[in-house]
Amino acid sequence: MAASIVSIVVATIAGIAQLSGNRLVRWIAIGYVEVFRGTSLLVQLFWLFFVLPNFGIKLNAFIVAILALGLNNGAYGSEVVRGSIVAIPRSQIEAAIALNMPPALRMRRIILPQALMTMLLPWGNLLIILLKGTALVSLITIQDLAFQTYNLNVLTFQTLQLYGLSLVLYFVMAQGIALVIRALYRRVSHGITRGAF
Repeated sequence: MAASIVSIVVATIAGIAQLSGNRLVRWIAIGYVEVFRGTSLLVQLFWLFFVLPNFGIKLNAFIVAILALGLNNGAYGSEVVRGSIVAIPRSQIEAAIALNMPPALRMRRIILPQALMTMLLPWGNLLIILLKGTALVSLITIQDLAFQTYNLNVLTFQTLQLYGLSLVLYFVMAQGIALVIRALYRRVSHGITRGAF
């Protein structure tokens, strides 16, 4: 849950920053996206957990898991945000400029509410990918579902039953996310057609 919040916040900031008129802000955002999309989540987890302590920065495993999952997923999500904003018809932005709306208000009142429709379904996919990525955090001692399954298997040797159950649980959680996103999409699309925004 915490990693998904970090992911959404980071993705929104990085997606908007990639469209910034400030060259430094834009390049920092692009650099972040390229680094986190271009490297493995597993390597990122290991870097934060095993390498950072060499520089005097020691984070507990739970914080590392949240940061790695959130930053990795946020990099992919930022492209969803950026693409959704770019897809807004130019006429909408020009109308907001004609009304003398400042850029921040334009983004909050005109652009993001419309972009949300385009973002929702791809975000559902990214949240499911994030869920599946949590299996890797067992490698840095987090006692998640994959970690518990492994430990129980070592004790009982019930490999088929335990990993079968683990598979079903991941599937059920992924379907839960998909159902919530679809319901949210229907609600938002209904609100837009009725002029709720």
